[in-house]
Amino acid sequence: MENLPFDRPGRFYKGNLHTHSTNSDGSHSPERVTAFYREAGYDFLALTDHFMERYGFPITDTRALRSDGFTTLIAAELHAPETRIGETWHIKAIGLPLDFPALAPGETGPEIAARAAEAGAFIGIVHPSWYGLTTADAYDLPFAHAIEIYNHGSAVETDRGDDWPFCDQLLNDGWRLSGYATDDAHHLTHDCLGGWVQVKAETPAPDALLAALKAGHYYSSQGPEIHDIRLDDGEVRVECSPASTIIIQGRGSKADFARGCDLTEARFPLARHEAAYFRITVVDQAGRKAWSNPVWQT
Repeated sequence: MENLPFDRPGRFYKGNLHTHSTNSDGSHSPERVTAFYREAGYDFLALTDHFMERYGFPITDTRALRSDGFTTLIAAELHAPETRIGETWHIKAIGLPLDFPALAPGETGPEIAARAAEAGAFIGIVHPSWYGLTTADAYDLPFAHAIEIYNHGSAVETDRGDDWPFCDQLLNDGWRLSGYATDDAHHLTHDCLGGWVQVKAETPAPDALLAALKAGHYYSSQGPEIHDIRLDDGEVRVECSPASTIIIQGRGSKADFARGCDLTEARFPLARHEAAYFRITVVDQAGRKAWSNPVWQT
């Protein structure tokens, strides 16, 4: 299980992968945004200002804002024409060089994203339901690493924050993608601290975190913790913080669940998922969720 992070060396580092500052359309300076997440107990942050001409194509340099116990990833939200319904593309690129060239005349969303991937970036397909992205659009980004499966800003502002169903369609077609949760914070009021990733790495160095993201060595959460997922004698065994429901989902309609009060463990038969993938959802008593990445056995 190459993408299961739980028995890998290192520890989990908490981070937000989608945030904006006054370098684009955010309400707060990079310094204030970084301090906010550091003081909230996060281990790292990616400031993803909008890479658009109106803002001067910013790639926010946060290196000076790193400190002991807190680091940053250099990133941006890329934009270009045009999706199948005529929207401007939104594409996450984490791990960009600071001198990444501006959008070229006539360049499309898939083309600028391909440039970012070639430069070594983690590529995320951002809040697809928020702006009507189609799965056909997604297939124009065959180098993408992940789908933004929960966007807290989209959830609280437009009720379009949940994109596991979108990701599942691609997984059902055989595409091996991860899924990450995030804030998309602009104001640090209602749109923050609602979704994050827990990345397993040996160190919190930016290169180590970026490699772990690309490999899918993380899980996502709104609050619950996933302590372990492992295969044990023909079963999938899940260990987690106290939960009301633990769910296993797979290809198509394949799913099972355990319900109770303060569940910390569940076991599910593996046989139903041997030919495809499975993923785990943990739901606590308050309805908050944690999500594993999809797991493939081969």
